[in-house]
Amino acid sequence: MTDTYDQTVDLLVVGSGGGGMTAALTADASGLDTLVVEKSPQFGGSTALSGGGIWVPGAPAQRRAGYVPSPDGVFTYLKSITEGTVSDARLRAYVDTAPEMMDFLERTSDWFEFVWKPGYADYYPELPGGSAQGSTINVPAIDLRKLGDEERNLLTPLALAPRGIWFAPKDLRLFYQIRQNWRGKAVLVKLIWRMFRARVFGDRMAAIGQSLAARMRLALKQHGIPLWLNAPMTELITGDNGAVLGAVVERDGRPLRIRARHGVILASGGFDHDMAWRKEHLPVLEKDWSFGNPAATGDGIRAGEKVGGSTDLLDEAWWFPAICWPDGRLQFMLNERMMPSQFVVNGAGRRFINEAAPYMDFAHAMIEGQQSGVTHIPCWLITDIDSFHRYVVAGHLPIPKIPFAPVPTGRRVPKAWLESGVVKEAHSWEELARQIGVPAENLRATAERFNQLAHAGHDDDFNRGDSAYDNYYGDPTLPNPNLRPLGKPPYYAFQIILGDLGTSGGLRTDEHARVLRADETAIDGLYAVGNVSAAVMGRSYAGAGATIGPAMTFGYIAAKHAAAQAVSHKSHETDSLQHRIS
Repeated sequence: MTDTYDQTVDLLVVGSGGGGMTAALTADASGLDTLVVEKSPQFGGSTALSGGGIWVPGAPAQRRAGYVPSPDGVFTYLKSITEGTVSDARLRAYVDTAPEMMDFLERTSDWFEFVWKPGYADYYPELPGGSAQGSTINVPAIDLRKLGDEERNLLTPLALAPRGIWFAPKDLRLFYQIRQNWRGKAVLVKLIWRMFRARVFGDRMAAIGQSLAARMRLALKQHGIPLWLNAPMTELITGDNGAVLGAVVERDGRPLRIRARHGVILASGGFDHDMAWRKEHLPVLEKDWSFGNPAATGDGIRAGEKVGGSTDLLDEAWWFPAICWPDGRLQFMLNERMMPSQFVVNGAGRRFINEAAPYMDFAHAMIEGQQSGVTHIPCWLITDIDSFHRYVVAGHLPIPKIPFAPVPTGRRVPKAWLESGVVKEAHSWEELARQIGVPAENLRATAERFNQLAHAGHDDDFNRGDSAYDNYYGDPTLPNPNLRPLGKPPYYAFQIILGDLGTSGGLRTDEHARVLRADETAIDGLYAVGNVSAAVMGRSYAGAGATIGPAMTFGYIAAKHAAAQAVSHKSHETDSLQHRIS
């Protein structure tokens, strides 16, 4: 094989999401000449499309607030929820290094501002080591004009909110309580003010994942770290001993052989939109219902496999129950499942899970139910007109009709919803059962049982409302924030499909983020972080930000390991030279 190269760097990072950009900043600070290449014409990856939360127990932002979770407790928590699917060494590496990673970023650039607001619980706060206060770290909103020419290169969601409409994490919770308290109404006033500022002053504010990706790009610019867009990595280059020496990257229509002296870090995302591959591992998947990065088609995983890397969890994803509208637009179903006056039924017309459960658990129940032969994909959220007038449902605001409002308002369910077939309306349980194709006697029995439990104030069947996590988007004015009987018709059914935030299976890695062969040996010079790797969360999800937190942490770990190997290599070369001289 030829050993000629078009360019040589110390470290090549493939992918510009949270994991890739953290790795690049770490490598640069460690003295490595670093290049980031991105397949897409836009940077940010799935991080830019996400809620922007970073799950890091013990982060500096928490310590500043006087809250320091026990690392041993966090380890116990992760070991419990991962149920043996992840090595202790990887879990320990995450728990011990994640706070260090965030401290590094804060010291590296003033663009990084991390904040912690207690109250968004871990997803299993009652387990040993879990926290009702939560460990989700966020960044403040940012005006995208600060990106300059790079603003147009930021990957943006397919369904953008109207100008000026952005939510800080706490805003969203209060907004869902718009009919329950004045703080919810205050958020609406705040949104109106933001829209006014955007129109009058030209503000281009962005929050959550957009803000995080923008801040990372600004930090790369600050440190002069090059990022090539429209530059897909097509294959890895290996030596005779199987070590990865670099990669082939297409740029301006031609392949470039890039030598990476101290390693290649794959941070190129999962295979969210390769439906043939996904159905091979999970046949119940019907359609491409992924919220993930449109460019995520598994290139990095395939390249890693080609040089000997092994894989795990290829049937898994960061699942998220969702609504799919006729135009293909996907909409999270989050607060609706915690709403008091609703229940969810399968094709048999029966409840099958605590509706407010973490979205991974809810989706796993859908998958297992579908595999049992009873239709669970789709399932149906059942509610009534009073609930529609009281709570935010599918983005509809329970306020008087406002002409030309950017979101649905008014007392009537939008006609377009009913015409879409995604939402059904009926004046009896029998009629609703017929419309959604479930046994009428079962649906009526389920509704009567649910109302009986709601009147009593406890869900004896599925314990909905027992967890602090369940309560977060519930109704704080009720004794059980997640339970309230359904009242008079009309009744409504919202179709729920199996969405995801991206795949979570991929290349197997060790505690240093090195890619592993099937025999557990590491491939020299090759690292994998984020969704290109098999998740350190296994088949679970610790809390909001448990995708981005590990991606960034193992990006940091990989770069530090590569830098340490570089130092070791230089020391070895010096010793060899001195030996020859003597």
